Amino acid sequence: MSTSLPEGLIRRIEGSGYYPGFVLDVLDVALAAEPVQSYLVHGETTFDLETIRRHLSVVVLTPTRLIFVHADDHGGDEEHGEQAHGIATSESVALSVIRTVMVTHVVPQPERYKRGRLGRELTLTIGWGAVNRIDLEPAGCGDPQCEADHGYTGSLTGDDLSLRISADAEGDDALADAITFAKALSAATVGRDARV
Repeated sequence: MSTSLPEGLIRRIEGSGYYPGFVLDVLDVALAAEPVQSYLVHGETTFDLETIRRHLSVVVLTPTRLIFVHADDHGGDEEHGEQAHGIATSESVALSVIRTVMVTHVVPQPERYKRGRLGRELTLTIGWGAVNRIDLEPAGCGDPQCEADHGYTGSLTGDDLSLRISADAEGDDALADAITFAKALSAATVGRDARV
């Protein structure tokens, strides 16, 4: 394993309890010895009708790239056999191609909001053009009696990576980490020093 990973990043990944050795090795390959400037580790559990699935996302900022590692586990299937298996994928994106860094903050009782407290939840969405979603719906007009076909209307949305972090579910430190990472990434995409 690489010795170039920051201790805080290693602790966060190990603290997730989600195949830390596997995730650290996948991240090490993706980094290719480039130094880490900022990072965000986000664990998530989803529930299907019959299955509980865990996911771990690690997003790392280097001087030239955004690296995203996503790991999850699966039960047996035709492709991988009967036993459970873990899958981790890394993606490396040049900072120069990142198009958007969107941070959505959720604050309860906004009429009581005090500066410096950015709420209890945020969603960090990063777009670089690899994934685009088209949402279409039938177009209409203002006449409720109209039965004419007005075609479709819709929107094209870039949605390469979206992470929702809740202080209530994951703790205040997770939310603070997300804010720190969002600041660093925003600065890096406009060519400023990413260290915050």
